[in-house]
Amino acid sequence: KLKSFMEIKKYSRKEFLSFLGKISLGAAITPSFLMACGNGNPPIASRELSSKNLEELKQLVLENLVASNIDDLLLTKGLEYHTILKWNDKINNDDSFGFNCDFTCFIPLDENNPKDGLLWVNHEYVDPLFVSNYDYLNDKQPRTKEQVDKEMYNVGGSIVRIREEDGKWRVVHNDSHNRRITAKTPIKLNWENSIKGKNTVIGTHSNCSGGVTPWRTFLTCEENYDQFYGETEYAHDGSTSHRKSFYGWESFYDYPPEHYGWVVEIDPKDGSAQKHVALGRFAHECCTLFQLKDERIVAYSGDDKENEHLYKFVSSKPNSLKEGTLYVADTNNGKWIPLDWEKQAVLKNTFKDQTEVLIRAREASKLLGATELNRPEDIEIDPVTGNVFVALTNNKGKEDYHGSILKIQETNGSHDSTNFRASVYMAGGEENGFSCPDNLAFDLSGNLWMTTDMSGNSMNNEDGPYMPFKNNSLFVIPRYGKDAGKVIRVASAPRDAEFTGPCFSPDGKTLFLSVQHPGEQTTDINKPTSLWPFDEDNIPKPSVVAITGDLIEKMNALNEVEKI
Repeated sequence: KLKSFMEIKKYSRKEFLSFLGKISLGAAITPSFLMACGNGNPPIASRELSSKNLEELKQLVLENLVASNIDDLLLTKGLEYHTILKWNDKINNDDSFGFNCDFTCFIPLDENNPKDGLLWVNHEYVDPLFVSNYDYLNDKQPRTKEQVDKEMYNVGGSIVRIREEDGKWRVVHNDSHNRRITAKTPIKLNWENSIKGKNTVIGTHSNCSGGVTPWRTFLTCEENYDQFYGETEYAHDGSTSHRKSFYGWESFYDYPPEHYGWVVEIDPKDGSAQKHVALGRFAHECCTLFQLKDERIVAYSGDDKENEHLYKFVSSKPNSLKEGTLYVADTNNGKWIPLDWEKQAVLKNTFKDQTEVLIRAREASKLLGATELNRPEDIEIDPVTGNVFVALTNNKGKEDYHGSILKIQETNGSHDSTNFRASVYMAGGEENGFSCPDNLAFDLSGNLWMTTDMSGNSMNNEDGPYMPFKNNSLFVIPRYGKDAGKVIRVASAPRDAEFTGPCFSPDGKTLFLSVQHPGEQTTDINKPTSLWPFDEDNIPKPSVVAITGDLIEKMNALNEVEKI
């Protein structure tokens, strides 16, 4: 049985389409006030469906790929891929591409040229077996500072200039923009008050999904931050203790846990970075922005942990991620609750000021009665209806093994509203053919794409609930034609891996996609459980690929382009 925040009912395809909303001839796609979302693309054009476009979409035939446990990246008919970047590839003379790539985001250097630009890629975490040669499974040798330093270099993110030539995307080696942001990069706090005595902190890690701003900078989100420096825990009497981390970096570097768990903004021009304290501290999966007509910013973010919450920040000044109010969702009653120390007596009784509320956002949210959700991960805003879609991956403790997609309809379509209506758009499970939704992306025609995140130790387990789905996959839910409302598998990931960070190029002809942690279940580096991407090193490597082909171009069938 399924015990999420509301009872999941079975919806027909007709109801799915009703939930998603159809596009009629001439309906505008990607309005100028919708910026970025998880597909990573600031809109460079205002587009409309022509009669030819609409007819092509209606006639499009999609072939559902059969679930597979094969150690390879498999694609349905009409798609092909090539690898752009692999772990340890050189991006300039000094830097190499990091490990476990996640969120991707592409910004063209010239609005008129969608084939040349900057790719940002998150590097979420490391496998010490491969990265630092530390055998954490057989801890017989003491860990060294040099090993930790290697791990610190391999998280954070990469900025890489890429260019499409003759149908292939390639790195522009040694371009002046190419650089790494790591766990040792100094980063300023965008806040008036210091945190643990610092206004500049050291590094970023746990970088999961992200977003992009209207002013064309990247957002990268620190998710499972407690894995690296642990966490500060508070007792009822106000005393504190330190919960140790999995990686144990605090044994080598005395950095406070409170310096992590934020949304980080990266300027692609010079690599400068800042952490946005006003957006709260928790396991940020993503940060999806909506720019209001008065240029104020609404930022949605989910806390990717069982029984945690959905948040949004509404700025009080144009284009600000500092001045404004952070809200947490009560999905049972359709209310956005302000996490405002000045206005909430229960917060004043528990925390000393607004800074402490933001640092301990999880505790503050529970005190205010926010709804506990089943791992809210990626968030995308439908470019047609403006509705907000949230991937709820799963909650095994509540017997929700397959997750669902939540839909938020802001009152009167106003993203700064304090009221909304929540409903389940689609539930995971065998009936709908997918399990554990993670990343979402809308393409240029408004079709919904989705990646899944079944854990490596759960997939292909004959005794578990995930056996029917085999490897993690990429799906699309078309908005048009005979397949409208169906969940169609279009790609299957290599063994142990998951797809992350789907991002469409500005012209809709390429889907950038990360392949994260292939061979994750490896216990002996000489006997890896995956060999993808099958290069000369004969070990698994997290990589970013470009998926192209006739199917991608037809799905993104918006040919009428006008500059904003």
